[in-house]
Amino acid sequence: MRSPNPLPLRKFAFVLLFLTMLQTKGADKAPPTSYLPVVIKESPEAIMARMKADKPQIMKRQKDLLGERYDLANRPDKGTTMTRGKPVQDGIRVKLPKGVTWEALAAMDPAEVKEKDAFPRGFMPLPHPNHPEGGMVFPKFHIDEIKKQEERDLTRFDLDFDLPDHFLPEFPSPIFLTTRPDLGDVSQGKEITLQNFNAVFNGLLNPKQLEGLRLLLTPFPQQQFNATEDRRSLKPSQGVACLDCHANGNTNGAAHLVGDIRPQEFRHRIETPTLRGVNIQRLFGSQRALKSVEDFTEFEQRAAYFDGDPVIATKKGVNVLERGSQVHFMAEFQDILDFPPAPKLGLDGKLNPKMATEQEMRGQQIFFGKGNCASCHTPPYYTDLTMHNLMAERFFKPRTINGMMAIGDGAIKTFPLRGIKDTPPYLHDGRLLTLDDAAAYFNIVTQTKLTEQEIKDLVSFLKQL
Repeated sequence: MRSPNPLPLRKFAFVLLFLTMLQTKGADKAPPTSYLPVVIKESPEAIMARMKADKPQIMKRQKDLLGERYDLANRPDKGTTMTRGKPVQDGIRVKLPKGVTWEALAAMDPAEVKEKDAFPRGFMPLPHPNHPEGGMVFPKFHIDEIKKQEERDLTRFDLDFDLPDHFLPEFPSPIFLTTRPDLGDVSQGKEITLQNFNAVFNGLLNPKQLEGLRLLLTPFPQQQFNATEDRRSLKPSQGVACLDCHANGNTNGAAHLVGDIRPQEFRHRIETPTLRGVNIQRLFGSQRALKSVEDFTEFEQRAAYFDGDPVIATKKGVNVLERGSQVHFMAEFQDILDFPPAPKLGLDGKLNPKMATEQEMRGQQIFFGKGNCASCHTPPYYTDLTMHNLMAERFFKPRTINGMMAIGDGAIKTFPLRGIKDTPPYLHDGRLLTLDDAAAYFNIVTQTKLTEQEIKDLVSFLKQL
């Protein structure tokens, strides 16, 4: 009997080898996924050692970026403070590209700015301190106070907060209640926590509101602060409380990434907005898909705390709130958080001419006139309760910045301007450090062509809201 011809066998072996190589090559590149890894294949010790080693380089990269974009000096406005006395930072801090002036920039159309790459880097989207990793990051002053009062540590071993303290809201923030405007600031100058809330608020709030405040101050597991092996805290953590970001019902500037955009490099940094005045707002959440503060409160626990991934939420210990009582109680307290007093404003939300300075009156005229600000920010709360797309991408070409893809921001909620001087930094990602920066940004993006003096006048008006 003849032996089989070896040539077909060799061809078959070659094809099999080729197919195996293709399969192996394809396996090297993981397919896109919307989900976070559920099974962690590194030990907690290995994760921590790797991230601690990477931290100095990551923070230097972010510090260098901020230094290239902004004048970060502590230069307060001598005539303006926040409600409890912290100085408001003065002047435009965004740096212009070499050879460009504000006048020249305002005279260009968007296509020319884009072609010349003249859009200031500080006007572009701001990345998270570690954008590929993301997660909640808290200012050190808040971390220190929570550790002092509750012995709960919000320190991350992999990174620190990036913006200097003098560009952040005052701490502790005052608290004003719509139900008791006669009392003014009811915070007693304290950061409200589980340790002191009952002593401060018992007798001021009804039982539902008091229980709602307790829940807002109670830490629950979150993506980076939990008891699992891939947490970002040194020790297993109780978690994060709602008012760890919305400190005293206002904001401490804590940063995060929105949970509803994928892939990771396209997610937006989000700077914590104030809860003051949520009773007059109608859109909530980073994409404004939520129509009540109750929806938002429930969504935060179920999804936002876990980067929008319900699968990983179950593993890390999601806290599912009961809608009929817990969510309602939490919302009832949030709904009575008021804006700070604005003594120069009348019932219509506009300046009382007998109390305002000439510059403030000129600024108001610009706000309602040439600046066209009131087309979105309508008094008395200075919001139109909807969203607008500024299409800032008209001014720059897409690019990667520290792991974030800078493209258009899409539609942005019209945040109320009442109490605006108390809540820096500005825009949804905190890219604008001062009110002067915000006025300069909108002047360029909306092409209103305000002069330098008109911008100063406009800012003087905004400080009175």
